[in-house]
Amino acid sequence: FQRIILGEKVILTDSGGIQEESTFRQVPCITLRPNTERPVTCELGTNQLIGLDHDAIMNALEHPKSGVIPPLWDGKSTERVLNQIVSS
Repeated sequence: FQRIILGEKVILTDSGGIQEESTFRQVPCITLRPNTERPVTCELGTNQLIGLDHDAIMNALEHPKSGVIPPLWDGKSTERVLNQIVSS
């Protein structure tokens, strides 16, 4: 996904993985479906659920959403898991 996302100004997708990666990479994402299994990308991140409405897609392209990287999306989850295992 990284090669797809790096350097893009905005992404159109229906992929949950791309929604996550675009939020992490701070690239605006327009998701062409009515729902997502990754709601945090819409709540905090760069993702907008648009569906297939042409006018909504065009509006989202003209006004892409900026967001923040959700807490704990810092690439250190393995370290946190191992710390929990060791301390148990």
